Amino acid sequence: MTAQSTRDPADDAALLHEAADRLEALATATTPGEWRLGGLLASRPEVVAHGPGGRTEHVAEARARSAAWIGALSPALAGPLAAWLRAAAAGVPSPEAAAVARVLLRRLP
Repeated sequence: MTAQSTRDPADDAALLHEAADRLEALATATTPGEWRLGGLLASRPEVVAHGPGGRTEHVAEARARSAAWIGALSPALAGPLAAWLRAAAAGVPSPEAAAVARVLLRRLP
């Protein structure tokens, strides 16, 4: 029997729920707003959070709130996220998977 066939789907579901809860909690604690690249020098771009009413905040200046978010969503997440998107595309994609793809396509260069 392989390790995959002995996994309990309930354990996997609990893992997914915990990851989702922790991701949402981290996002709540992170510098809010629509993050955009900006700055005057192409060699030193700045990330600026644009909030309601035109308020802006440099994400680097708010690193106490943003560092954990940047670390959590590091390039290490790219492989599993890309695999999940491809797996979702192989079947009937859920609205949630399509929403993730739309956000990524708006944000990725």
